[in-house]
Amino acid sequence: MANETVIIGQSSEITRAIALAEQVAPTDVSVLLTGESGTGKEVFAKFIHEKSRRAAKPYVPINCGAIPESILESELFGHEKGSFTGATGQRKGYFESADGGTIFLDEIGETPLDVQVKLLRVLETGEFQRVGSSQTERVDVRVIAATNRRLEDEVRDRRFREDLYYRLRTVELRLPPLRERRSDILLLAEKFIRDFEKKHGLKFVGFTTDATEALLRYHFAGNVRELRNIIESLIVLERNEKITPETLSKYLQPIPTDKASVVSPSTLPALYRTEPSLADAAIPPEMMYRALLGLQADVAELKRMLVGLIEKVSSPSLFLPAGDKALPPKPVGSDNLRDILQAFYEKAAGAGQIPSLHELERYAITETLKRHGGNKRKTAEVLGITERTLYRKINEYKLDD
Repeated sequence: MANETVIIGQSSEITRAIALAEQVAPTDVSVLLTGESGTGKEVFAKFIHEKSRRAAKPYVPINCGAIPESILESELFGHEKGSFTGATGQRKGYFESADGGTIFLDEIGETPLDVQVKLLRVLETGEFQRVGSSQTERVDVRVIAATNRRLEDEVRDRRFREDLYYRLRTVELRLPPLRERRSDILLLAEKFIRDFEKKHGLKFVGFTTDATEALLRYHFAGNVRELRNIIESLIVLERNEKITPETLSKYLQPIPTDKASVVSPSTLPALYRTEPSLADAAIPPEMMYRALLGLQADVAELKRMLVGLIEKVSSPSLFLPAGDKALPPKPVGSDNLRDILQAFYEKAAGAGQIPSLHELERYAITETLKRHGGNKRKTAEVLGITERTLYRKINEYKLDD
């Protein structure tokens, strides 16, 4: 497919999100994308559409928060001639335009309650009526919605319908903020550098080591969107020499002290979250489905880890000390580990015993731990997983000794 959407990142957080997106894409279930502004919700929505059976049909993105409430219903569902002042003819809405394809409702939390009722109907039955018409129309549309609000709070405060909330979040996909996936910052920055060099016809010299470290430490309140804007500003205004920390600081915002110590429950490890007991309420089918998809995504993440170990390659980087033209160092032992894994697989296969994914995974973890003297932080970094996942795997495979 031309101009196919590619999601940049190799951190375990974004890898898991990609795996879940790939799991739900071939289905027609509605998806609710949640996360802070600038985390890439529209990119994920388009990615899901392109991986779906509706990829050849229309993809219609709508920002519900950018459309005045007075005309939102008309924009979504269309109107008849004379239905209101200025309606000089019949007009199809976005749902009809997306028939057979996907509609992406960004900032769904901004929709007024009367429009939410109509959204619920079209989600459940595929039916709607144009403004000013009594005739029922039908569409076949897959709905993906997104919000940076906590919709459960909106439901509690009666600003969002509970039935619509649960109907939208058949699958909920949370996109991590950039500060939770810092290993992806330089990958994203390089992508933006290439894009803007081509767009503006300019050449960017690069960053000093200290400036690179400053970029990695930055809190990125605006997430990927803020990083993109910073890179474009640097290319246009500071392109003639390597970027130093002093130069970079002009484009970075100070950390908001009133929010620096706030911890969001959604970012806490699962061990410290308070979850309702299964005995407190019946489990809706959509929650069971989400749990199953979560398990599938975990398996997909582990597969990606092994594939990355075997196929990992390096590319030139702009994040080098001034005058250094060498390639950036690869993770210690990664190439040797690739060879060892391949030899291990070929030896087992030659003996007529194809190793299972679990055997390859156990071997990869064991050998990497050996090569880094038992250093779990470095081992997790080389394997491309979190330390928490590594500790869980060490316990699972009884590798403590």
